[in-house]
Amino acid sequence: MKCCTRSRLQHCRRELCLLRQCAMPFTARTSTLPKRRLLRRGDGTAERVMVRRNKHELFQTSEVFKTLKVFLLCDENFVLGNQPMMRWLIAFAVGISASATLIAQENSPTDLDFFEKRVRPVLVQRCFECHSTKTEKLKGGLLLDSREGIFAGGDSGPAAVNGDLEKSLIVQAIRYDGDTQMPPAGKLPEAEIALLTEWVRRGLPFPSASAVKSTRKQIDIAEGKKHWAFRPLQNGVIAPLSLVLRIENERQSKAIQSGADTPHSRAKGRIDSFVHATQYARGLSSSVEASRATLIRRVTFDLLGLPPTMDEMREFLADESPDAYDRLIERLLADPRFAERWARTWLDLARYCDIGESWRTGEGQPWLYRDWVVRAMNEDLPFHEFVRQQLATDLLPNQRPEDAAALGFLGLSPSYWKELKLDHNVIKQVVAEEWEERIEAIGGTFLGLTLACARCHDHKFDPITQQDYYGLAGVLASIKIDDVPIIRSDLARRAADARTQIKDAQGQLDKLLKEPKPADDATHEAKAKAAESAKQIEVLKTKIAELQTTPHLNTPVAFGVTEAAMHVLPDGPNRTKIEYKPSEPQNVAMQIRGNAANPGAVVSRRFVSVLSPNEPTTFTNGSGRLELANALVTDAAPLVARVIVNRIWAHHFGRGLVATPSNFGTQGEKPTHPELLDDLATRFIEHGWSLKWLHREITLSATYRQRSADGRYSKSSERSDLDRQPSAFGQQSSADPDNVWLARMPVRKLDVEAWRDAMLVATGEMDRRIRGEPQELSDNANTRRTIYGLVRRRELSDLLRLHDFPDPVSHSGSRMLTTTPLQQLFVLNSSFMQARAAAFARGVQAERPNDLAAQIAFAYERLFQRDPTNNERATGIEFLKASQADGLALDAAWKQYAQALLASNELQFVD
Repeated sequence: MKCCTRSRLQHCRRELCLLRQCAMPFTARTSTLPKRRLLRRGDGTAERVMVRRNKHELFQTSEVFKTLKVFLLCDENFVLGNQPMMRWLIAFAVGISASATLIAQENSPTDLDFFEKRVRPVLVQRCFECHSTKTEKLKGGLLLDSREGIFAGGDSGPAAVNGDLEKSLIVQAIRYDGDTQMPPAGKLPEAEIALLTEWVRRGLPFPSASAVKSTRKQIDIAEGKKHWAFRPLQNGVIAPLSLVLRIENERQSKAIQSGADTPHSRAKGRIDSFVHATQYARGLSSSVEASRATLIRRVTFDLLGLPPTMDEMREFLADESPDAYDRLIERLLADPRFAERWARTWLDLARYCDIGESWRTGEGQPWLYRDWVVRAMNEDLPFHEFVRQQLATDLLPNQRPEDAAALGFLGLSPSYWKELKLDHNVIKQVVAEEWEERIEAIGGTFLGLTLACARCHDHKFDPITQQDYYGLAGVLASIKIDDVPIIRSDLARRAADARTQIKDAQGQLDKLLKEPKPADDATHEAKAKAAESAKQIEVLKTKIAELQTTPHLNTPVAFGVTEAAMHVLPDGPNRTKIEYKPSEPQNVAMQIRGNAANPGAVVSRRFVSVLSPNEPTTFTNGSGRLELANALVTDAAPLVARVIVNRIWAHHFGRGLVATPSNFGTQGEKPTHPELLDDLATRFIEHGWSLKWLHREITLSATYRQRSADGRYSKSSERSDLDRQPSAFGQQSSADPDNVWLARMPVRKLDVEAWRDAMLVATGEMDRRIRGEPQELSDNANTRRTIYGLVRRRELSDLLRLHDFPDPVSHSGSRMLTTTPLQQLFVLNSSFMQARAAAFARGVQAERPNDLAAQIAFAYERLFQRDPTNNERATGIEFLKASQADGLALDAAWKQYAQALLASNELQFVD
């Protein structure tokens, strides 16, 4: 079919529109697609997109997407037409248009943190003297101390156009591009111009007006302790039994009246009592319990990061004993793979990487820290000990030598280049940046607080003083990033001495081997010298061979810290020198406005005031690391427990009881279920800070075992149950669209680790070795779990970079899982996906030879732990046979079909 360019573009736009709709979540898709593309059930509760395109139109679309493969999408959300040529269905069912994923949103915590730490100090120093509400004489009618003032502008009009750098007057002014040049006394340094430009590019993030009004000139610690996160844990605040029973009876009556075959799940513990009472107050009720097939898939992915096998699925479904689910949880918690799954969540917080900055020295192996975390999770190391060991394991009694790897939390901190030819004040500033990063990591990880916002001034919103910040900075100024052995110190010294001797001997040997051999007519002296060199060579070779037998010679060392204070001095051989003084801790001076060249009063090393029961005690034991670690799990124990409980909850439910897991301050979200949070934190401490107890408590609850609202990725039998109860789900979804009150289980997208690992399990390729050195993820022969993939701080692999892996440069409290076109191009075109598809196709054909129906059934079992529906089986057979009729070999057709299955939503999402 021939058509003009405009007609061809119209065809492409229609196809792109369809693909954009496919990229949206199910609920959005059903409400925005043209009705001619919807297939509604009789009650209107579920729709399916009807793709009815002829071959020519698809061909025209494929001309636009020339790099894309065209093959079958095996997903029940889509239905093929009856045309003979309709084997054309583009496989990237998610995220073909970036515009579909761009939504308006409020300033993120990251952007606000960027403003407070980077932008506000520049505005205060350079702009507020003339352009703030506190100035005596406002210049140009322009206010820069509020977002509203910036957009309102002054005599020259609005100072900024949101997101448009070139049209923003403030950018033109600081660049000196036009008539308006600010500040008039002289152009800003390029670094500050870049900082303010980036601020405008981000949309000028600024705290809300109410937040600005709440700032205080002087922090009142006693008043600050009244903030919910700093209060003691409220123990035993549980809904009265009479209320819980009344709620249960009313919910069951409503379920029976609605004609539901399955009543709403009853409370199974304290978690459910809190949740149901909160729902009752809002006119909501929990969903029915999910099917057993959904439950085992959900909890196995959650606890192990892997799918259940079909044998495990059958065994669980056949076990009708009342404690079958309880025993399933115990089996999963005891599985060594549990630690591999949950260690990765901790490594996000610890900004773990295998390869850091190129200028780092030493022989430390970062993966030893990762392996230590895995081991600690498997052993269920009490969380308070988990915290202490990561800050001060070398100062604790009775520690195993291998526990020295725990110091990687500090030892793996990002390092910044220090050019010693620069002035010593510049190097001091670089060192101060490193302190800030480590304080931010400690505060965000353990306390859920933005401590680094108090570097330049008292925290604008939280009761954290500048003295608090520099009290902690003194601890970090008294340690040195260094190699630490993971064997006994005497054995480590012997091994280190042997390595030094080997290096020296090898150097001498190399020098001798480079000497020229004497000619036949050489003098007697030359021949004698050559003979002596030959003897020395043999002696050196023998010495090296003997030294190489030294026990633990090649035992790796870990990145950690030692007690040594860093001093930046102005009298180095170039210009500046850095000197470490072992066992001489130091207190540091406050830096006025964060400027290392402008010191203020010296602050003793100590803990944060608002978290101390009285005045914070000065740290006097070495650097203060051990005292800091102890303060975290004693004075700050309520907050530390709340933070880790919330993190675990968020990983199970997709959202924390506090929606800002690394910000429990006044700018963070308040808890939706404060009594539940405190109750869990209290009992977590009472149960010995056991993380496995916490996982067990959550996964056994009826709240966790609920059905998701739409069941879009569940078995068809569960969907049919859903069809009988459309109104309840619809009403609850509209009343609580964000599922804040937990009336259903959210559908969640797998993170990149679980998604890749699930494919390796399905294809039968997974190497199940635990711990050990990392391997390149770009190597298709690497079939180990993703946690063992090599992570570079400055250059992530394509797999990680495209699939929302956190930046290992800084602490990451949560991941924002997205759906983008680049992810789907990876699914279509990457060598990794093609290798997995080929392996999967080979395995299926070998397992069920010469029987297409049996092969398709086996494929669905391996991938989705279920049998295919009649429609799925028929569609697969039709595709394979039609491909052969077109001249495609069966092996090649199976590879395309396998890649489509691996790309399906059902493998990427969990109900």
